[in-house]
Amino acid sequence: MERAGSEEEPEGPQAVPPGARLLLSAKGFLGSHKGRLLLAQAVLSFIIFICYIASDAASFLTVPLLTFVLALCFFFAYSLRLNDKFKAIYWVLADFLCGIIAAIIYFAISIAAVSKYSDTASKAAGVFGFIATVVYCVYVYLTFNDLMAYLKQGDSSDAPEPRKSEDDDSDDDSD
Repeated sequence: MERAGSEEEPEGPQAVPPGARLLLSAKGFLGSHKGRLLLAQAVLSFIIFICYIASDAASFLTVPLLTFVLALCFFFAYSLRLNDKFKAIYWVLADFLCGIIAAIIYFAISIAAVSKYSDTASKAAGVFGFIATVVYCVYVYLTFNDLMAYLKQGDSSDAPEPRKSEDDDSDDDSD
């Protein structure tokens, strides 16, 4: 006789419900440097967005909103391993370019927010913007290393065979 409530739990990959798999994969990716930096980008972008909403420099709020959405998209794409499933997209290159562009734009709008506007929220957004610039620069450095490793891997496996010159191919002995 079995006791009530002592059902056997299935073991293996089916033991974890689909929603929990999502959380477990995000938790696993969060343990990496790249995951932590992407999370820091999202948090900083959200804080800067809130600061710009409350400031006189509200015209700058589009940048943190877009970088917040992009950071979350890349975070979930990497944690769900979509980069392994969709090979047609150059994930590392897209990530690298987004990071460079965000670092440059954050630096520029942070200088403008700190120097041009005198309210406290603009100053806070500028300071957080400088911190976000540093985070993006570190992220771009790590992504650049991944990009170089990806390109070197592609060069070694897809190396073309040495071509023969036209003189080697010709059977013509007319000199």
